[in-house]
Amino acid sequence: MTQTAIKPAPKDWILGISAYVPGKSATDDGRPLIKLSANENPLGTGAAARAALVAATADLATYPDPGATKLREAIGAVHGLDPERIIYGTGSDELLHIAASAYAGPGDEILYVRYGFAVYDIAARRVGATPVIAPDKDYATDVDALLAAVTDKTRVVFLANPNNPTGTMTSRAEIARLHAGLRPDILFVLDQAYAEYLDADEDDGGLELAKNASNIFVTRTFSKIHGLAAERIGWGYASAEVIDILHRIRAPFNVTTAGQAAAVAAINDSEWVAFSRTHTARWREWLAGEVASLSNHGLRVVPSKTNFLLILFDGKLTAEAAMKGLWDEGYATRWLPGQGLPNGLRITIGTKAQTRAVATKLRAMAESA
Repeated sequence: MTQTAIKPAPKDWILGISAYVPGKSATDDGRPLIKLSANENPLGTGAAARAALVAATADLATYPDPGATKLREAIGAVHGLDPERIIYGTGSDELLHIAASAYAGPGDEILYVRYGFAVYDIAARRVGATPVIAPDKDYATDVDALLAAVTDKTRVVFLANPNNPTGTMTSRAEIARLHAGLRPDILFVLDQAYAEYLDADEDDGGLELAKNASNIFVTRTFSKIHGLAAERIGWGYASAEVIDILHRIRAPFNVTTAGQAAAVAAINDSEWVAFSRTHTARWREWLAGEVASLSNHGLRVVPSKTNFLLILFDGKLTAEAAMKGLWDEGYATRWLPGQGLPNGLRITIGTKAQTRAVATKLRAMAESA
């Protein structure tokens, strides 16, 4: 008689997770591509951050500062925040995961908007919570729909602002209205990964709200405008009580010595941030205009406040065909069927030359389809 092999069995809710799929950097047959698929800074890393990182690699044998003291102080000084209420993580992804872990579990619900960041679903399922998706409003956040989806089981609400992968922006007034409409026992996680691409008058007020509210956790990252994606550094701000809870399950020594040094230099390099923001805004609007001129071929761009555009393909040229055509030109973009957008292609704003090349190829494909 053959005995059935006994082996460790994962929790049922883990089996429901679809693993996060990163942006491509090569074609299916292995050809390297210029990455316009992961929303990295195409201009690279500022000189000050690069120099700080290199200098900090002199000591590789000792653990990094477990409290990231200089980094927290630098963030606090730039943003006018109490450093004691700042937490740091392996990218903002770690912080999103530990927020879900700390405040939700089996029987609870985690709420987010349709076409939200893919990590929200994973973070919810990872802890056995039920993901609940609120309808969008033309690819943007619908605050009324989010509030209507809240139940007595809701424990965490995730919202990216500006949003990824759509690029849409929710106003300060709407963020305040959403927060005011949530029960005080619901943790409102406001993911501001792209906040540095906004002009000062476009700020959604999340950090100001979090200064006095006990149920807001604002997260940011050094992976985007600061050009430190390789170092995986994120940070978050909340009440002292929330930060205390999150520290209990944060991985120890989670930000490297070199990463901490580079991040301190990066957040103080306002010139590099401004340069990157200006470049992005210029070429984002230029590319959006080029796509708009192809509307008669079924192409549409979703208004964006980030360093990328979501382009919708509703004509003869499909998003998948456009992605493969851009492969042939040497560019990786992000096709999004896994996020419910089989007609969507997310394209990072690259250098001037890269952006022009993408626009030229899109036009050629649309007109020949």
